Amino acid sequence: MPIPHLLRPALAGASLLLAAASHAAGWPEKPVTIIVPSAAGGAADLTARTFAQYLGEKTGQTVIVEDRPGAGGIVGTNASKNAAADGYTFLLSTNSTHSANQYLYKSLPYDAQKDFQQVGMLGTFGTVGVVSPDSPYRTVPDLVDYAKKHPGAVFFGYYSSSSQVPSELFKQRAGINVTGAAYKNITQIITDLRGKQIGFAFVDYLTAMGQIDGKGLIPIAVTGARQHEAWPSVPTMATYYPDFVVAGWLGLSAPARTPPEIVAKMNAYMQAAVKDEATANKLRALGLTPESMDVARFDAFVKEDTERWKEWIRIAGIQPQ
Repeated sequence: MPIPHLLRPALAGASLLLAAASHAAGWPEKPVTIIVPSAAGGAADLTARTFAQYLGEKTGQTVIVEDRPGAGGIVGTNASKNAAADGYTFLLSTNSTHSANQYLYKSLPYDAQKDFQQVGMLGTFGTVGVVSPDSPYRTVPDLVDYAKKHPGAVFFGYYSSSSQVPSELFKQRAGINVTGAAYKNITQIITDLRGKQIGFAFVDYLTAMGQIDGKGLIPIAVTGARQHEAWPSVPTMATYYPDFVVAGWLGLSAPARTPPEIVAKMNAYMQAAVKDEATANKLRALGLTPESMDVARFDAFVKEDTERWKEWIRIAGIQPQ
């Protein structure tokens, strides 16, 4: 008996849903790739590798971490956007790629909301202000006092557009005349800080840990909402300037139209990884505060974080490039 014309689209749609569900049931059936939009050895790369190890152990599949640095995370993010939406390519998304970049650049080759399905959170982090051990200032008030007595003589380094925000926000809140210097990577910032070519920088916790522990750099304040457990005597920036909190995050996003069943399965693995004591301890060692969210909450969080970065960038007075 022929199928009525009006029923054909509905049946076709049902067939597609069944196919997607069937595809998700066996996922993953081949290697999964996580694209990291920054250089190897950084916090994002090591976080991705930590989760990749957990995911590989739980699924029995190879999980490939592919570093695609460049242009403040734009290169890797755009590569992820253009990947097949089949559940086998994910982006290690960050506050830079999905929140800050749209206000730091005049144009982007991707739309963080329309081009991606947000999958889940792995954790949050703050940054820490650091200076050289033989710097003429060892606290935030010392730095402010020195900068006011030597206007234009103090320089700070930044290695990505979003990493510029804490220093520019500090500049505005403290009313000091300091100048930013852009670097291609954070390693050169550390070198120039120790060589006193620049006066201070705000860097992620992971980068700072080894330098601070080895007395190569001195921490003066953290931008997180709370003091960091590794440096309990180091104050928050909010101690000096109320509401001065700048925090970042790391999670996973997938190309738009990735099957929701696969997104849900990956989110479940992410939540389990964050609750796994061994994996969570590894993330903490990278300077991350492990945190998980379901798909809907993470999607809402990214939208909320976009508004936070919009405001921070406005206050900092940073003009889009």
